[in-house]
Amino acid sequence: MFDTKFAIVLQDDLPVWQKLNVTAFLTSGIVAQYSDIIGEPYRDRAGNIYNPLSIQPVIVLSADRPTLSAIHRRALDRGVTTSLYVDEMFSTGHDAGNRAVFAEFAPDDAKVVGIAVRTEKKLVDKITRGARMHP
Repeated sequence: MFDTKFAIVLQDDLPVWQKLNVTAFLTSGIVAQYSDIIGEPYRDRAGNIYNPLSIQPVIVLSADRPTLSAIHRRALDRGVTTSLYVDEMFSTGHDAGNRAVFAEFAPDDAKVVGIAVRTEKKLVDKITRGARMHP
């Protein structure tokens, strides 16, 4: 049904609240990059209108930090733009702070705790190799 796949990979040992927070942030990055992923507003039987949602399922995977680093590198090597969340972003509490700590790292030393990618299915599978379905 879809030529693309939307996958999020989370560090497997994060507390649940951090996994949920990172998932929300990473999803917003993919939506910003691919506005066509958003469908039409929802309407219930009573006529109430709700926000539109993604038209495509999101696959949530899990990996350890070394595997996340490898996934990050594979995405960069293939020229795929991703959403990325690093550990230090948990300590800031705001966008400007997030950008500041993010800028302090390069791919070789970033402590990646989450990454999201949406591109051609087979390419997502190659990039996310080593991750497993989130429990």
